[in-house]
Amino acid sequence: MKGEALARLVDLVDAGTIRVLDLVFVRRELDGSTVMVEVADLDGDGELDLAVFEGASSGLIGDDDVDAAAAVIDPGSSAGILVYENTWAAPLVSAVRRAGGVLVAGGRIPVEDVLATLDDLEAAETSV
Repeated sequence: MKGEALARLVDLVDAGTIRVLDLVFVRRELDGSTVMVEVADLDGDGELDLAVFEGASSGLIGDDDVDAAAAVIDPGSSAGILVYENTWAAPLVSAVRRAGGVLVAGGRIPVEDVLATLDDLEAAETSV
């Protein structure tokens, strides 16, 4: 595992943009077995790499989630499972609720879909 993405995660937490509710790492061994990796010691050298996330366990990630993640990664690979709260959204959600609004749906759009749509729109604009 490389530290760049984890450093960005720490930046988001430090900036107050997100709050980490659960963070679990799983490694799929070469024989296909699954091993949970301690959050604080990702590289197994005995030193605390991510002590800031130690204890980040709300219980929202269950064994089924870990098994599902392990099933889609190649043997010899690792994966992180992250549950986070968008703390930037709380003031907006509160204001909407005070105004009588109700959330009727939620979801995420994969970044690849967003980029493809933006590319399509840009191509359509330039062809006009």
